[in-house]
Amino acid sequence: MPSQTILCINKDDRQNPYERILRVGGVNPGGARWSLSQREAIQYIKDGWDFYVERPPGDRVRVEVARSRFDNDYIKTEADGDEPNNLLSLPECP
Repeated sequence: MPSQTILCINKDDRQNPYERILRVGGVNPGGARWSLSQREAIQYIKDGWDFYVERPPGDRVRVEVARSRFDNDYIKTEADGDEPNNLLSLPECP
């Protein structure tokens, strides 16, 4: 299955590190930008796609689907011991 590196995110409240991710984005190998809603990204992951964050560059961490205490799916990076959270610390998507 395909894999993509997530380079940016959009959140409800950009300054709050714990707010919900609305969208994720990146760049295809051909240079075209892509963007997915969190719901779309969750479905792609469930369908077998691999998404990664490289932060810092060269430190590749898989993005996975998790379930909140309120029984909602969301995306997060696998635990790698790095703080802050790799996904939530990405820059804002254009």
